[in-house]
Amino acid sequence: MDGRELTWRLFMREFSARYRQSLLGIAWALISPMVPVSTFVLLNRAGIFAVGNTGVPYPVFALLGVTLWQVFATGLTVCTGALTSGGAMIVKINFPKESLVMSAMGQVVFETSVRLVLLAAMMAIYGTKPAWSAVLLPLIILPLVMLTCGLGFILSIANLVIRDTANVVLVATTFLMFLTPVLYPAPVRGVAARIMACNPLTGLVVAARDVMFRGYLTEPRAFLWATGLSVLCLAVGWRLFHLIEFKMAEVV
Repeated sequence: MDGRELTWRLFMREFSARYRQSLLGIAWALISPMVPVSTFVLLNRAGIFAVGNTGVPYPVFALLGVTLWQVFATGLTVCTGALTSGGAMIVKINFPKESLVMSAMGQVVFETSVRLVLLAAMMAIYGTKPAWSAVLLPLIILPLVMLTCGLGFILSIANLVIRDTANVVLVATTFLMFLTPVLYPAPVRGVAARIMACNPLTGLVVAARDVMFRGYLTEPRAFLWATGLSVLCLAVGWRLFHLIEFKMAEVV
């Protein structure tokens, strides 16, 4: 069995296990982004969390941001724990170990596609017309997936050695969310703007909103360097993963 077929079978096994005995099933993919979006919509309307001009209705703006963020945060979490959750397979069977990480990321990609349908429905409700470049959104999301997979390969190895890694990732992604323009527009000046300029997720989130609502990139340099970093991270993570793969059974 080759790696692609194994990845697909692991994906289907996890998909079946996740939704087989769930009352709401795939609806959870819609509920998880709506909870933070609804919360921040209420805070914004109450004047507690003022975001300023977003160019589109705030619920649409926030839902796209949260959808993109969950690609990274959820993807990093499941990829980090992929090897430990598949420990029994690693010990007993000789197979391409990256299939565990890739199948975990596949679940996130599937849920993201469901959330994009929700985004389209939200845009229809608020009368928000997408730009012509909205068809390019998958190409903008691709570097985000690559960055997540690259970090996921590295962190999955770290989690085999130090099981606290998964908890660190959870805390770190929660903190990093507030340093990424997920629920508010990216600042253009000041200390916050300089900090976010160093965050590759900023360029990817802003680019996604640009192609969805504007039709052009407002920060092409930020997107290009974030894309380059994503490619490099995936290459390094993949290579490191394969260098250590033969020792994984000993660590588990």
